[in-house]
Amino acid sequence: MTKSNYSIRRIFSLLIMALKGQEKEFTTGSINRAIILLSIPMIAEMIMESLFAVVDVFFVSQVSVNAVATVGLTESVLMIIYSIAVGLSMAVTAVVARRVGEKNFKRAANAAFQAILLSVAVGVVLGIPGFIFADKILGLMGGEPDLIQEGVGYTRIMYAGNLSIILIFLINGIFRGAGDASIAMRSLWIANGLNIILDPLFIFGFGPIPGFGVEGAAIATTTGRSVGVLYQLFHLFNGRSIIKVGWENFVIRMKTIRELIVVSAGGIGQFLIESASWIFLVRVISLFGSDALAGYTIAFRVIVFTLLPSWGMANAAATLVGQNLGAGSPDRAETSVWRTALWNTIFLVFIAIIFFILADPIFKIFGAEGMVKETGINALRIICFGYIFFAYGMVVGQAFNGSGDTRTPMYISLVVFWFIQIPLAYFLAVNLGWESNGVFFCIAFAHSLYAIVAIYLFKKGKWKTVQV
Repeated sequence: MTKSNYSIRRIFSLLIMALKGQEKEFTTGSINRAIILLSIPMIAEMIMESLFAVVDVFFVSQVSVNAVATVGLTESVLMIIYSIAVGLSMAVTAVVARRVGEKNFKRAANAAFQAILLSVAVGVVLGIPGFIFADKILGLMGGEPDLIQEGVGYTRIMYAGNLSIILIFLINGIFRGAGDASIAMRSLWIANGLNIILDPLFIFGFGPIPGFGVEGAAIATTTGRSVGVLYQLFHLFNGRSIIKVGWENFVIRMKTIRELIVVSAGGIGQFLIESASWIFLVRVISLFGSDALAGYTIAFRVIVFTLLPSWGMANAAATLVGQNLGAGSPDRAETSVWRTALWNTIFLVFIAIIFFILADPIFKIFGAEGMVKETGINALRIICFGYIFFAYGMVVGQAFNGSGDTRTPMYISLVVFWFIQIPLAYFLAVNLGWESNGVFFCIAFAHSLYAIVAIYLFKKGKWKTVQV
């Protein structure tokens, strides 16, 4: 057997192991191997999550410009719910990873159950007002009367089904912390596969199924995610995964809930801060009309499609940090972060080159024309200039979160995204007349600045002493 054939077979073997989730020990052995085995299913998971957005906007773009703009406005506000979901998932990932590193699986299961209870409460509290005031939300975001009339049903359904968003993130955070990333990946495969099938059925209609227009996208997405959550719950409670939630865990433990709230507060805070800044940026773009907003919405979905795989690598770093700190190996945790960041940079530089060269063909896929296409192309080309810094910022930020230090990234986000990005975006777009291009420049600049500050603070090493 030649050396090249051996290498190919070895890579293929690692790929199969990663997708099947056969490896459970990541605190010893090769760090590169651990990164690969965790990253592959997490990247696949994030690709599936990002496909929700891309598939929805692909089909919705065939309905109307208002329909696409509705999705953009709704998603910008739903980012608050995504922020809470991701913040809670970061907390449970950090706690579960630390307990797994300590080999204390019972406490890991306790944390998992308490996190689910907390998520259900949050989903109910957020879903009811979102459903009732959906039209007001679209209006506050700059939606015109005809847009609100056409899209309010979509917004109502998305808010009513927000619990499926929170739970699918939260429970996948449990599996990622445990190193069971393949289960998290498969739950998204199932959810997204259903969404791809149901989207055209519910949007355009088929046989006895009526066409619901843009509302159909919300029905399909919520249904797909809900089935994915059922799959997660099956594996969480059937006793076959590392985290085995049984009847002995079905007890409300206020101490554990308080611990999760403390750890998640920083995570929720950092994503709420960033989400609020995104809402403001969308509001600024809406000043330049529905075409500009639609172009940005399509570009944002395409960008998310590439950044979420990078989040998969960043999540792998978070798991490695948590488990290795639990196992008493902080140096191994740090080495895992720098190696993951390097790989992530190589990936995103490649994506940036593709975006810059092929921006026009990419937008032809979505049938975009005129101002919609021009705005979207500018968004892709300008934002991708910050991808080198994006790569390190994502990994280092998640490394802080994986250690349980969620407050440091929150403080960085507050300064960079609120005190710098928001006023600068408005100044460039409105006062200097750069319009939407000013917003796109600020996105690349702010995330690059975030990465530089995060790297500086990470090197100080205080995250190694955080207790969770």
